[in-house]
Amino acid sequence: MNKAELVEAISTEAKITKADATRALEAFMNVTTKSLRKGERVALVGFGTFTVSKRAARNGRNPQTGKPIKIAAKKVAKFKAGIELAAKIK
Repeated sequence: MNKAELVEAISTEAKITKADATRALEAFMNVTTKSLRKGERVALVGFGTFTVSKRAARNGRNPQTGKPIKIAAKKVAKFKAGIELAAKIK
């Protein structure tokens, strides 16, 4: 499902216009992004939790040339499904 399909599904489910669904989805994404940038976690009870994790720097290998390369440390977003969501998709 892409963003347009998600907006359509939200507007149908909530019986709101596509414009309102788009604004709501974009607001959710913006607030979640800002919170994760600050290092905070976003927990939606029954759905799941978004967190930020740090990946250490490591050595890798260029698959085309086989030469070793250094991969820089970085922060990555993670999502862990809640118990209710996990149970519904079994």
